[in-house]
Amino acid sequence: MRRIISILLQNEAGALARVAGMFSARGYNIDSLSVAATHDASISRLTLVTFGNDAVIDQIIKQSRKLIEVIEIADLTGRDHFEIELVLVKLDVATDALNPFVACLRRQPRAQVIDISAGVRTIEFTGDGAEVNAFLADLGQVGRVLELARSGSAALERGAVTTAAAIA
Repeated sequence: MRRIISILLQNEAGALARVAGMFSARGYNIDSLSVAATHDASISRLTLVTFGNDAVIDQIIKQSRKLIEVIEIADLTGRDHFEIELVLVKLDVATDALNPFVACLRRQPRAQVIDISAGVRTIEFTGDGAEVNAFLADLGQVGRVLELARSGSAALERGAVTTAAAIA
């Protein structure tokens, strides 16, 4: 089962490497990883997507809590949360495919063309992982994907509940 895990950790050199190393040492795969400083520059939020049953995820959470840099960790999968990913795509669109290309973009209000050069369109799109995958499949029908970059998922629990409440 696909799981979204949010980790608050101390923003210091090597913290991310230790979390990733813990996953690697135990044979857990990270499907997506996104990390950046929070509003408190001393704390980073790491959002990762992995796959596993409840026992595997419980083990991941217990092992992660043992790392000195980890402040708090939460499995957001069963909670009401937002999940967003950014994708940038370079698409080669033939002149005769411009109408289907424009129609494809109109179906996706969160997509926008950010560059056009020599017949290549660079498109920005945000959505959850499934929406990004569907958008990429649609684009593949109207042009040839030359290159893409995905940010990985970022996620927050909805409402007033915060992971940071554990450190307040």
